[in-house]
Amino acid sequence: MLDLAAGSGRHTRLLRRGGYSVRAVDRDVSALLPLADAGCEVRQIDLETGAPWPLGEGYDGIVVTNYLYRPLFPAIGRAVAPGGVVIYETFALGNERFGRPQNPDFLLRPGELLEAFAMLTVVAFEQGEVAAPRPAVIQRVVAVAGARARLPAPAGLDLDG
Repeated sequence: MLDLAAGSGRHTRLLRRGGYSVRAVDRDVSALLPLADAGCEVRQIDLETGAPWPLGEGYDGIVVTNYLYRPLFPAIGRAVAPGGVVIYETFALGNERFGRPQNPDFLLRPGELLEAFAMLTVVAFEQGEVAAPRPAVIQRVVAVAGARARLPAPAGLDLDG
């Protein structure tokens, strides 16, 4: 799993608790270093230098939250393995009413994540205002690499019986 722009490591911790091996990447890794172990590689990389994608491919999952650097969208889509998943959530236009970020360069346009990950199969997409953990306008997408996604059965529904 790749936790891109991992920040304080919230998602890295969640993924590790789930039993996944994680590569946690950020420009500032000071909060991530305590998480480094055999199942968690911490890498300090500034992804906004314009250099080629330095993180390889074949990830079972890529998680990105509260980070937007549009030139990375194609590389993220290519880096996920067949059947792998991209989970991406960040701020969208309208968020300027609630605080940071306010600069439109750092806010998604309506439907932008759908367009950005059109090379994948989108299984969930939301955009709009949320109240928690703090009021914000966000966009989120879950997409898989491959023509078809396997969706879980609704809770309590036995499809085989």
